Amino acid sequence: MSVSYRLADIAAKLGGRVLGDGGVRIAQVATLEIAQPQHISFLTNSKYRAQLDTTKAGAVILGEADADATDLPRIISGNPYAYFARVSALLNPFPEASPGVHPGAVIGEGAKIDATASVAATAVIGDGAVIGAFSVIGEGCCIGANTVIGSRARLYPRVVVYRDCVIGDNLIAHSGAVIGSDGFGFAMDEGLWIKIPQTGRVVIGDDVEIGANTTIDRGALNDTVIGDGVKLDNQIQVAHNVRIGAHTAIAGCAGIAGSAVIGRYCLIGGGARILGHLELADHVEIAAHTLVGKSIREAGSYAAIFPFSKTGEWRKNAVHLRHLDDLAKRIKTLEQEVELLKGKD
Repeated sequence: MSVSYRLADIAAKLGGRVLGDGGVRIAQVATLEIAQPQHISFLTNSKYRAQLDTTKAGAVILGEADADATDLPRIISGNPYAYFARVSALLNPFPEASPGVHPGAVIGEGAKIDATASVAATAVIGDGAVIGAFSVIGEGCCIGANTVIGSRARLYPRVVVYRDCVIGDNLIAHSGAVIGSDGFGFAMDEGLWIKIPQTGRVVIGDDVEIGANTTIDRGALNDTVIGDGVKLDNQIQVAHNVRIGAHTAIAGCAGIAGSAVIGRYCLIGGGARILGHLELADHVEIAAHTLVGKSIREAGSYAAIFPFSKTGEWRKNAVHLRHLDDLAKRIKTLEQEVELLKGKD
């Protein structure tokens, strides 16, 4: 069912300062380019400022610096993008799920499912598992034995959580996510690989979101730990014994090797690779496709990629890159010869 709010009512709920007609009714969010009179939009990037003059939005969300940039009804906020996110959540609440266990679900012996939780058809809840209040377990999900899931979790269809994992409140896990699969642990002996049992768990804090087809391996001995508020995009690999600090966000297709430790409030770009047993300090930003080959001890922004160029130019530069070590040695020799010449003078 669609909902709508007067602009003044939105500000009353979420804060902010209303300028202009607070009675305009808002039913949805949209970009400045496509917005219509029932929409509210926002401006956070100056390159879109010109669209304020042409937008058909019924209202906009602006920062203090842009408070007088338009005559449209508007809410002024210290963080327009975060305010937009809250408005969007207000206008697009999660669909309500009916409490109870579908007759087509399979419930293991000793499992405890809160009366307010919802378990859909074809879901499987293992022996001794615990599902908290108001949690939603979608179709085809599989929850392993003795796993504990907190309140208000939402697992979309076909999420798999292996045995003994511990998950906090407000988890969102999208389809295809796998939590608690075996880490990649093998020992070589006389030409054969011997599998090392992965006896740790995955422990996930509150308010975590896990994207589609992301995998989080259980620990080999110690637990793999995902802190409160961590946001993981689609198709991320988190290996065994990794620890990710609270409120870190990691974009799609990133790979984190075993026993890496990532600090709090880090931002990891798409396709980045972090090698095993490394440590990243708090507030570290890693650019997309960067290979992190050693620990980072100080907060800041780091990158290890070259900007794209025309193919012919790239090939020429690649040839030069192969000879960098030789060039460095030649330069060092030339510097030494220059110093000798200076001494003779």
